[in-house]
This record gives sequence, C-alpha cells and structure tokens, in this order.
Amino acid sequence: MTLPLAHLRVLDLSRVLAGPFASQTLADLGADVIKIERPAIGDDTRSWGPPYARDANGHETTESAYYLSANRSKKSVCIDITTPQGQTLISALAEQSDVVVENFKVGHLARYGLDAASLRQLNPRLIYCSITGFGQTGPYKDRPGYDFMIQGMGGLMSITGHGDGLPGGGPMKTGVAITDLTSGLYATIAILASLNRRTLSGLGDTIDISLLDCQVAMLANQAMNFLTTDRVPQRLGNAHPNIVPYQAFATADGHIIIAVGNDGQFAALCHCLGQDDWSVDLRFATNRDRVVNRDVLVAEIEAVVLNRRSAEWLAMFSSAGVPAGPINTLDQVFCDPHVVARGMSQTLPHGLAGRVPTVASPIRFADADVATPMAPPTLGQHSDDVLQSRLGLSSVDIARLRADGVIA
Repeated sequence: MTLPLAHLRVLDLSRVLAGPFASQTLADLGADVIKIERPAIGDDTRSWGPPYARDANGHETTESAYYLSANRSKKSVCIDITTPQGQTLISALAEQSDVVVENFKVGHLARYGLDAASLRQLNPRLIYCSITGFGQTGPYKDRPGYDFMIQGMGGLMSITGHGDGLPGGGPMKTGVAITDLTSGLYATIAILASLNRRTLSGLGDTIDISLLDCQVAMLANQAMNFLTTDRVPQRLGNAHPNIVPYQAFATADGHIIIAVGNDGQFAALCHCLGQDDWSVDLRFATNRDRVVNRDVLVAEIEAVVLNRRSAEWLAMFSSAGVPAGPINTLDQVFCDPHVVARGMSQTLPHGLAGRVPTVASPIRFADADVATPMAPPTLGQHSDDVLQSRLGLSSVDIARLRADGVIA
C-alpha cells in the first residue's frame, strides 16, 4: 500500500497548535514535513508544561506533552529567520516545497521576504497557507488571537456550560483547544483542495485561514437556530437545543449519556424504562413534542434512571438499540477495548525519553496507508541532514552557519 501524500514536501513555519496540527495531519498521510524552529527556543509549546515526557528512569525531559501532541512525524530544523542567511535558507527550502504553513501575525513575514507573494514568486506551484486569529483582512486583522479568546468572541462559550443561575453556571470553554484544532483541520482541507486544483492549473494558491471564521463556521446548528429565529441560544449544560432526550442522566452510581436521535429510538428507550405509554403520549410522541415539553420529560426520565446502576442501563440500552454510553475519564478511554482494538494509543522511539506515547491518526483507508509514525523531533534534530540533503550544504558550510548563530 502507498502513502497518499508521500510525494509532497511541506515546509512548516508554524507553532503552537492550529498550524502544527494541520502539518501533523499531512505528515500522518505521508507528506515530508520540515518544521522550522527558532534556535535555542523552538516551538512555544516545548515549554508549555508540566507535564513533560519522562525517560526510563522517570526523569523529566525537555519535551512537553503539549508539544508532543501536535508534531508527530516531522523533521526539526533550527534556523534564525531574522538573519539574511536564515531567510535565504528558508526561501531555498520553499522553492523545493509544495506547501508552506505559517501562523505569524499578518504582514510579519513580509519583512523577511518569506510572505506568500515573495515565496510564490520563487515557486509559482507553491501552496501557501496562512493561519491567523482574524485573517488577512478586516478590522481585527492585526490583532493576535489565541484559541480561548476566540472561543469567547466566536460565540462558543455562550452556548457551553450550565445556564446562569444554576450551580456552576456561566460561560465555559471546551476541555481542549477546539478552535485551534478545527482551524487546523480546515487548513488541511483547504491545502488538499488547492493541491487538487494545482493538478489542473499547474499553479499554487494562497490560503487565508482565520480562527474566528472557523469558530463561527463550526457553530453549525446553533448558528442556524439563531439566524432562522433571531433568538439567541442559551447554555443548556449537557442538553441539546434541538433533540430530546439527548443529554447526561444520573444513575444509581454515576452518570450516563442517552442520545436519542429519532422517534423509533425513543420508543425503544421508553420500553427499556418500563414506560411504553410515553412513546404514544402526545406530549412526547415526536421530537418536536419532546423539545417543547423538555422539562417535563427529562424530569420523568431522571426519576427512572436513578433506580439502576450505569452498567445495567448501558447493557439494556445496547441490546435494545438505544444510543447510550458512559462518561469516561481518560484512563478509561485508553483502556476501552474498542479504543485498544483500533490502535489509538501507540508508543514511539524517542532520542531523549527512550519512548514516548502518541495518539494515532484516526484516518483509515482500505487501499492506502497512513505513515508509520515517528516521534516528534527534538529541537534541531534534523538540521544537518536537511541542509545537506535538500540544499547541498557541506559540513563546513553548516559549521560556519552554526558558528554565526544562523542555525542550531
């Protein structure tokens, strides 16, 4: 089997999460990804710890868990882009690349001749993907943007969390940087679309990805709930604005999720709960009715579900075809037999830690493969190799650049 993107070269000038997550996805699909990092410092997230990876003796390394989450299967090359020699090296690598990914502030790379216009003049086939907080245009374009603030500005926190006045109520961010991650996926989609278009036109493109745009786009049904009614959606905790019952329920020993998506599933749920009459009750018979009478129905279900343990309910619901599941902690997630069977947790050889864990790519093909993953690189791990093999620099050239502080 072949790797779908094995023919592609990606130059990754990004750091933190959105850009690195996009380039890691491309690397998982076989692309040769070179990550350019600042000498001595590297990607900002290298210092975003603890926790850090530990070696066989339990000693902390310099590799943060955060950095390890988004830089699998890349090559690290340390180049100081503020120096003329460094700019020349990066430009030369871009000439040989299919894709550049960067997430500097708008206009920042132009001062170094590493902006889209400059690099695409050198390489008209280049696809240049820029990821910023607010995009290349608009009144906020010069502002810095991080995931947390964009979750707030983009409306996600207004619909996440318990309602005002309830215990724990108030706006709440998600438990992972979902705006960054979604922006990285949108960037990947745009890059793949541009690569496909290039096969017809022979030319590259410049891609403008805005975290705020991506956050607004991913509001999905909640955005349309507002746009079709002019009513501002409110926080519902674990409940769903358009489907009932579709939320967490307390059991005798914990909590489970019941996620009924249609009237047939609701009838099956009613049977499991010993309340067949609910499925023909005009207050609950259709999803429209259940949404209107949400409070009454949810209270009825809560009273019944409290009478059994979680495992009992889940076994019963599974047999009846009722969508339901546990609320797992991460130790339970990675011990789940299905997650184990799908190979979602792996360990990889690593130069400092001996071995480091990684979460596998979720992409599966029937007639292709994803790349055998490599551990995220240590800082500057591949500087000499890339500069020799890609740019033809001699060991003397490399030593001189290192002595001058251009590379590390």
